[in-house]
Amino acid sequence: MPTIRLEKITKKFGKDSIAVNQMDLEIKDGEFVSLLGPSGCGKTTTLRMIAGLETPTEGEIYIDGELVFSEEKGVNLSPDKRNVGFLFQNYALWPHMTVYKNISFGLENMKWDKSKIDARVNEICETMRIKEYMNRYPAELSGGQQQRVAIARTLAPNPRILLMDEPLSNLDAKLRNDMRAELKRLHMTTKATFVYVTHDQSEAMTLSSKVCLMKEGVVQQYCPPLQLYGEPANLFCADFMGNPSMNFIQCHGKAYGDSIDLNCKHFAVRFTPNHPIDLNDGEYVLGIRPEFVVVDEKCSIEGRVISSLPSGMETTLSLAVNDVTFSAVAFGSIDFAMDSIIHFGFSGDRYVLFDASSTKMITLGSLEVLNV
Repeated sequence: MPTIRLEKITKKFGKDSIAVNQMDLEIKDGEFVSLLGPSGCGKTTTLRMIAGLETPTEGEIYIDGELVFSEEKGVNLSPDKRNVGFLFQNYALWPHMTVYKNISFGLENMKWDKSKIDARVNEICETMRIKEYMNRYPAELSGGQQQRVAIARTLAPNPRILLMDEPLSNLDAKLRNDMRAELKRLHMTTKATFVYVTHDQSEAMTLSSKVCLMKEGVVQQYCPPLQLYGEPANLFCADFMGNPSMNFIQCHGKAYGDSIDLNCKHFAVRFTPNHPIDLNDGEYVLGIRPEFVVVDEKCSIEGRVISSLPSGMETTLSLAVNDVTFSAVAFGSIDFAMDSIIHFGFSGDRYVLFDASSTKMITLGSLEVLNV
């Protein structure tokens, strides 16, 4: 049985502003689900509706099979009765309380026995590796340590579900990477259900068992992160996932047996689907991930280097083919001179063909360069 189920959930602010529109979402027990999307897409509103901090306009919410909200049936359980923990972006620690008191405070309000509180605080501090800071105050801790205390306080009552609203956004880049690893370890250790809001696609990719990508209050795709990256449902999903972004090339297609020849302005390619599918003459968008653009002097497409950004393990390139720009990734410790001319081609069978009109993905396939 899924831990969380949203059925036709809609949230309106006023008459005209729809934050979440007819959302259906099923989160199974023990999953790590990220709600991902640009600012204003409805991800935080969705999280707050699950927690009971925001009231939906219509629809139903179930947690562990129990109906916790229904506008039609007049059900709206308060946050404290939903057995969920909520981790805020700003940590919300009590500055006048020690780490121990910050964690124990909620348990005391829940009327836990003193010995049980002491055992639980010690246990969760051990898990979060903050036992040495138990007698310190929040002001005496670093940002990462404060974040660990906030997580420990949220986990102390043993909630089955942990809801997190961009909890790492206030940390610097290195600390954010360290905390990502910590959250992933914590998820495996606790076996709780994590629901995580972020606008950072790399965070969603590295942490999640599933990603729910949203746009303007509507779910665009809900699937494992590697599927979202490799098989995007539409142009928005393809463009949002990946850094550098996918290359999109407008082209006219002419059917050729089981393949289709794509005229891409400055060159032509033959696209062969990985699985049999009918492709008709018409307008298409070809999606090419930068890592599939292969720099090799033996290749036939000529490009001018307009930027080269080496990072040690790989170099991100921008290549100009007349007035068309390609992003490419060259692996290895290498740099390219500005305005130098290089040759490139395509490798693999993970190129994405989109319908130009609907923007929906049609199929994946391989490419063969026909002429330049």
